[in-house]
Amino acid sequence: MTAVMRQEVLGLYRKIFRIAKKWQSASGQAEETTAEREYIIKEAKTLFRKNKDVMDPKLIKQCIDECEARIQIGLHYNIPYPRPIHLPPMGLTQKQGRTFRHQEKLRKISKPIYLKSHDEIS
Repeated sequence: MTAVMRQEVLGLYRKIFRIAKKWQSASGQAEETTAEREYIIKEAKTLFRKNKDVMDPKLIKQCIDECEARIQIGLHYNIPYPRPIHLPPMGLTQKQGRTFRHQEKLRKISKPIYLKSHDEIS
């Protein structure tokens, strides 16, 4: 990891904690605000610790892009949780075979950048 990337990653980490400190829930209720603040901090710690050993500059850049996207979406919609994606159900394919693998590939490709690491830690 280059020094510039390291500074960018650490800056994002600090930015997330500043956002969590100032966070107000959409409802304005104290319990929800506290729960959402704790979620933001827990999610940030989990993802940053999971990716601390990543050394490939392309993967680091992808993680940075995902982090920035999640920050922007969270601030815009005032929801700290990842927004769900709506894909067609896989009920029409069998659980094995070419069609299933093809549909799995399409689902993976169509997943937005802000959800790339969400399923891995859930």
